[in-house]
Amino acid sequence: MDGIVNPFEPGAGTEPPELTGRRPVLEQTRVALARIKAGRFEKSVILVGLRGVGKTVLLNRIQLMAKEAGYHSEFIESPEKDRLPDLLVPALRRILLSFDTKEQISTAGRAAWHALKAFAKGFKVKVGDIEVGMDLDHTKGTADSGMLERDLTDLIVSIGEAAKASKTAVAILIDELQYLKEAELAALITALHRVSQLKLPVVLFGAGLPQIAGLSGDAKSYSERLFSFITIGALNDVDAGFAISEPILRAGESILPEATAEIVRVTGGYPYFLQEWGYHSWNVAEQSPITVKDVQQATIDATKRLDESFFRVRFDRLTPQEKQYLRAMAELGPGPHRSGAISDVLGKKVSQVAPARDSLIKKGMIYSQSHGDTAFTVPLFDVFMKRVVPKLETT
Repeated sequence: MDGIVNPFEPGAGTEPPELTGRRPVLEQTRVALARIKAGRFEKSVILVGLRGVGKTVLLNRIQLMAKEAGYHSEFIESPEKDRLPDLLVPALRRILLSFDTKEQISTAGRAAWHALKAFAKGFKVKVGDIEVGMDLDHTKGTADSGMLERDLTDLIVSIGEAAKASKTAVAILIDELQYLKEAELAALITALHRVSQLKLPVVLFGAGLPQIAGLSGDAKSYSERLFSFITIGALNDVDAGFAISEPILRAGESILPEATAEIVRVTGGYPYFLQEWGYHSWNVAEQSPITVKDVQQATIDATKRLDESFFRVRFDRLTPQEKQYLRAMAELGPGPHRSGAISDVLGKKVSQVAPARDSLIKKGMIYSQSHGDTAFTVPLFDVFMKRVVPKLETT
């Protein structure tokens, strides 16, 4: 069939042609945006899930919803090595620039600019012009203590007050939250706690791997009262099937029910994999309807592409010890697995392999569901490890 009109888009954070199975999340978002803009309390939202379940896709949709609701918003991705101040200052600068013109800036807006300048200077953040409205001196002592938790709270409160004065609201969206350092996460939680107490129109929508809920609790014990942690998982069979069949039908082609069922089975209903299999099944098929035979060939093609990209980029970041640890996990299956069981496969003590485990958690390759348990953050990574390292080597 014509590859040019292939409806499937297996990209990083690319919205699929049919965003199905996520209506409860989007409805909760709609309510939160409306309540916060109206000056009512509502929890910020953190999407929690494995790689490939569509967290970034949902954050992008949420940002669109925020803009449609009259919010000023910024999307931030938290890389492993960047500091939180370096991520926030440019984003908050753009938000402040969108509130008022330089000629009509409010008093609260000027105070927010002062806070941003003090914060940027205190944490040595290099950024463009932040001199708008710099004729007020009464904000000295705001966001300039050099203490991240206190200064970030001052800054976010100032942003919230400026938004309120401008009769608008602010949505900050942060992806890959698990990469924030504990002190940074604690500071962010404290700042959001304060703006919620003051009922200022600021909300955070974040996303992270499954460990983010525990990390948030470790950073601040009251985080569960401040955030709604929403688990984003694989789609159920009905929604997964619809995500495959509906885009094909809209494109004027068809797929046999048993072929749809085969795609759902091999992908486990994970949204990113559904896009890969749908994409390759379309390209393999010479004509409608797409058959099981087409899907079987697509499985070969999709697996090859995943091995060369989606899986490979993660595998190539690993040390030999980390690869050995993951291969031992794969030997036991998809997981989760007890740390003791993994060390037994390796023929080592738990303490001997603990450094590799800790490093893999920090890199976002594995997570601990509960004390002593370990699971992959990337679906199907166990079978990839068996393909790329056919034989487990132990010492």
